Amino acid sequence: MPDIKAPHKPDPYLSYRFWVEWNGIIHAGFRECSGLNSTQTPAEYREGTDPPTVRKLPGLVTYNNITLKRGTTNNQELWKWREDTVKGGAEYRKDISIVLLDETGQEKIRWNLTHCWPVTWSGPDFNATSNEVAVETLEIAHEGISVDKWS
Repeated sequence: MPDIKAPHKPDPYLSYRFWVEWNGIIHAGFRECSGLNSTQTPAEYREGTDPPTVRKLPGLVTYNNITLKRGTTNNQELWKWREDTVKGGAEYRKDISIVLLDETGQEKIRWNLTHCWPVTWSGPDFNATSNEVAVETLEIAHEGISVDKWS
């Protein structure tokens, strides 16, 4: 019987090693980043001479909003970005990258999100009987995902 060896499988990356980057600045203080998703809904099509089944063609692509959470500090950058968006500032859309790192801190995967803007900002919940960190949340809409690096 031949000697069969399983191929070497590297350990998967850990989800807590990441940063978010925009305007060329690394923002490493987020405790959570979620919603990285792309969906393509099938468009159903049938002609009268087709067999009695529906053909499915690739339809529109949609992207989930990205949710970022971090501890509230004196850094007002997320609030100001939301405020600029509400006021209709010309520069409110940004391209953002979500970067996954390996155990040595080296960049391994970079997801690039285009034309991002904040749709929701939420401040912390306050409770005098709690000792939890005050967390602010920013929900971001975007128009596409691409991958620069996947190593």
